[in-house]
Amino acid sequence: MTFFEELQWRGLIKDVAGEDIADKLNNERITFYWGTDPTADSLHLGHYSSLVTAKRLAKYGHHPILLCGGATGLIGDPRPTAEREIITKEKLNENLAGIREQVVKIFDGKAEVVNNYDWFKGYEYTDVLRDVGKYITVNYMLDKDIIKRRLETGITFAEFAYMIIQGYDFLWLYEHKNCIMQVEGSDQWGNITTGIDLIKKKLGKDAYAFTMPLVLDKYGHKFGKSEGNALWLDEKKTSSYELYQYLINVDDEMVIDYLKIFTFLSVDEILELEKKNKEHPELREAHKALAREIICDLHGEDSYLEAVKISESLFSGDIQSFTSKECEVAFKGLTPFTIDTDMNLVDLLVYGKVCSSKREAREFISNNSISVNGVKVTDFDFMLTKDVCIDSKYVVIRRGKKKYFIGEYVS
Repeated sequence: MTFFEELQWRGLIKDVAGEDIADKLNNERITFYWGTDPTADSLHLGHYSSLVTAKRLAKYGHHPILLCGGATGLIGDPRPTAEREIITKEKLNENLAGIREQVVKIFDGKAEVVNNYDWFKGYEYTDVLRDVGKYITVNYMLDKDIIKRRLETGITFAEFAYMIIQGYDFLWLYEHKNCIMQVEGSDQWGNITTGIDLIKKKLGKDAYAFTMPLVLDKYGHKFGKSEGNALWLDEKKTSSYELYQYLINVDDEMVIDYLKIFTFLSVDEILELEKKNKEHPELREAHKALAREIICDLHGEDSYLEAVKISESLFSGDIQSFTSKECEVAFKGLTPFTIDTDMNLVDLLVYGKVCSSKREAREFISNNSISVNGVKVTDFDFMLTKDVCIDSKYVVIRRGKKKYFIGEYVS
């Protein structure tokens, strides 16, 4: 299996530009680029699928350029339904810094990161029209799918001209960085071909590209913030535990596709996991491998092991060894109730709204249905003090098998 054939096997090739692209990827060492606009201060799992592909090419020996769109981000590429919200230059620069840090980390400092604002900031409007606009016809632009879809509802000139700016990016990188290939998600095909055509018309040279199918969840939605299901690469926004929970529960029918797309496991390793997934799906070995590979690549092995520990402890109900940080990660979605004085268990359950009344609290305690920091408590007079709390800060109460409450001792 050649390198290009492996990319196809992994489902990473959708559209292709350049008849000899397979030969270029298999036998030469080329410079390519992938770009994104800094619309947020973190990339998400949808971006990561493209970054993994770029990293895969880099591991094979190709040179990656990762473009952060400081210029294109000021405009925003056309969305299928409505114009993107304009963000301030200050916020855009904050986002750029966050994304640059993530990209450098993911590529172990081995990727070249560029900002297209650097070559647009002194480029006068009339020069853009002469140098770029003269080579792109309005008919050509109107024929792009994303433009067609917006014509009925309306599209601003800024959005309409976005493809010219991105097309010029490819031309600039071709001329100044010997970058002959662009690699993007399939929704960027129209912008990619604009750059290829511009290079051909201005320089008389051939450029190459391939797009990857957009990665969808089990509902057919993209992994993106506009879809409301973003899984951020920034661990402060989406913890490794949250990422682990998502990945360990992906649909059985999709896990092998995700292993092909998101991991560097070999063909043989993935085929073996596919076999195990079919024979013993209850073991979820493929899912565990997916979570391990992604989290270790993004956040390191320690974060992965912490995510596994939290998950297994919550499943078993054994959280006695939790730290306060692990409590915050595990119960991120819960708002703690504050405790400023010692109190007995019955009063605590009512105060924390674990139970609606003292009578109900005594019933749950008597039925062995209340755990405090992972330990069953049957004594009505059990006293909650600061010393009982995890790191003298948190108390975790479980009612029944799955209902959790968390209190924070503040005195």
